[in-house]
Amino acid sequence: MNIANLLRQITPSLKDALKEDACNDDITTSACVAKSQTGSAEVVAKQDMTLAGLPVFAAVMRLVDKNIRITPHRKDGQTVKKGDVVVTIRGKSAAILRAERVALNYLQRLCGIATLTARFTREAKGTKAAILDTRKTTPGLRLLEKYAVRCGGGQNHRMDLAHMPLIKENHIRAAGGIANAVARVKRLGKRPVILEVTNRAEVLEGLRAGADILLLDNMTPAMVRAMVKLIDGRALVEVSGGVTLKTVKRFALAGADRISAGALTHSAPAADLSLLFRD
Repeated sequence: MNIANLLRQITPSLKDALKEDACNDDITTSACVAKSQTGSAEVVAKQDMTLAGLPVFAAVMRLVDKNIRITPHRKDGQTVKKGDVVVTIRGKSAAILRAERVALNYLQRLCGIATLTARFTREAKGTKAAILDTRKTTPGLRLLEKYAVRCGGGQNHRMDLAHMPLIKENHIRAAGGIANAVARVKRLGKRPVILEVTNRAEVLEGLRAGADILLLDNMTPAMVRAMVKLIDGRALVEVSGGVTLKTVKRFALAGADRISAGALTHSAPAADLSLLFRD
């Protein structure tokens, strides 16, 4: 995921966020800070974390004032300790203050996702299981949130509904069964075909139908282990549903090729960062 291309795509959203915050009508800053006043500030990590979103932070600052100078001291994907200075900002003090909240909101959200993803990937270390996100993202922030997952060492699942087919329970019902659903999707020529299954019978039917990836939904680690043995390499095995930091290692050790977790994006707490003026 190229960050330059990403920034071009999300710039309208960044502008909307600044407009939402009325950054050009900051009554407190207008009253307290002279227009000509300059200063320098630092963004400080208030916890250990994995970084994501530093270019986004800089882009927000420069949308408010193109002359603001941003000096990052780390890169996205790197880890920092509590107390580390992540980035230094220098420019018009009023511009920095007007951009502060929106810039930090993006950075805290993305660092939170990257940090949680890194914890998931550490739990699966030493196994073949890849950690993937889902489409359970904040509306309007999907590209950024999936970028943050990659910064944390995870991989991206479908970017959207057009990206690849994933046959779920409601599709199966509408098509009249697994065989019909898989056959209809295969006629589209889109690969791989992912099929959600919930029990042994559905796994066997999915294998007969020729699904490329069997998504084992809401199974226990013991059930996953049994299904991996049954599938025996005839399809990739993905696990989803009920995956937490406490359970992800057990699913990985059960033999899953992929583990997708909505929690990476929908339940990641914002990372704790502060912007503090130094002069």
